Amino acid sequence: VVDLKPSTGVGVAIPFSAPNVFQTVYTTKDQTKYNLINFLLTDPRERPFNPTFGAGIRARLFEQITMTTFDDIQESLRTQIENSFPNVQIVDLYVTGNPDYNSINIKFSYRLLRSNENDSVTLTIQNM
Repeated sequence: VVDLKPSTGVGVAIPFSAPNVFQTVYTTKDQTKYNLINFLLTDPRERPFNPTFGAGIRARLFEQITMTTFDDIQESLRTQIENSFPNVQIVDLYVTGNPDYNSINIKFSYRLLRSNENDSVTLTIQNM
């Protein structure tokens, strides 16, 4: 937990939309959520100096998407999040989508282990 001082920022919000581009985040709960979203939207080898960061979901959009694909993505995400975010315990994780539109919907709820706070992330990734 790094949000012990109320006026000290712990990170930045996504998307970058504040008047000065970056909006400061003041709680560990909010910053963890933004870190998870960033992880899900990033492909491995995309981030300089941290080539293993990222879930690589966008690459899956170019595969033939079937119901088995959703199960594979779900298991892969569970493992990746557990390895990359040791302070997060996944409560529920669902991966669904629409094969006709090559879209993947990710919805999961999690608990922060140190503070016992709950939160959730919902994300849709679509091949346009």
